[in-house]
Amino acid sequence: MAKRLIPTLNRVLVEKISRPTKTTAGILLPEKSSKLNSGKVVAVGAGMRDEAGNNIPVAVKEGDTVLLPEYGGTQVKLGEKEYLLYRDVDILGTLHD
Repeated sequence: MAKRLIPTLNRVLVEKISRPTKTTAGILLPEKSSKLNSGKVVAVGAGMRDEAGNNIPVAVKEGDTVLLPEYGGTQVKLGEKEYLLYRDVDILGTLHD
């Protein structure tokens, strides 16, 4: 049985997107060729509550591609996959094609 992690409060579970190490023609790419640190949102928490008790929803949703900070996040391993857990405010933005 596979486990599913549902983040609490304003936390976001992200699967880091790994950049290709070679082109379709077989040319090896240098490790630092792309500095874009991105990931795909796998799960989000329900959000935080303000002092009045109103819900403040998380700014991203499942399936979004997000820009991540260079450092931070909590590593989580579920089965064979590794994920990162971030607070909503730590995510720098969403990426669109």
